[in-house]
Amino acid sequence: IPGGADIDAKHFGEELHPAAVLQDERRFRAESDLYQNLPGSVPILGICYGCQFINVMEGGALEQHLPDRLGHNRHSGGELQSYELDATSRLAKILGKTVVQGKSFHHQAVSRVGNGYRVVARHEDGTIEALESTDGSWRFLIQWHPERTQEDDATQRLFAQFVAAASEYRGQKHAAVLR
Repeated sequence: IPGGADIDAKHFGEELHPAAVLQDERRFRAESDLYQNLPGSVPILGICYGCQFINVMEGGALEQHLPDRLGHNRHSGGELQSYELDATSRLAKILGKTVVQGKSFHHQAVSRVGNGYRVVARHEDGTIEALESTDGSWRFLIQWHPERTQEDDATQRLFAQFVAAASEYRGQKHAAVLR
């Protein structure tokens, strides 16, 4: 699930922040319907809005405007930033690093983590930058935009692993149909 605009705070039980620029509600509803009907074994990579969307769908909430806490908006301009990963996380194993760099284009971020996920990366200012599923499924939620650093080795590994997981899922599904 790719990036997009802001999620209406009504979806996590809060009043909307005045700085919000909302995603078209039709997209949110369509993706909600799709997400709620996906088998739990489908690999998912949520990027920026996708990270926030899945977190909200799983009962989490968002920090609606990071500058309110941080006093700056450096997460919104595409500045190359560093993110510290939990060394025990599956994401760190996939990326082959415990510190990665990425570009952020957001003023919102996860505040309360949704059910079935855990925080596995943060920016030095404490902003949550990645979550992974706790059940071992291939579901990773990345707040930064790895597609904006395509030449980066960790980014290439992330997308290669996502494609491999999706291919494996497709193969298993196809094999089950043939039985």
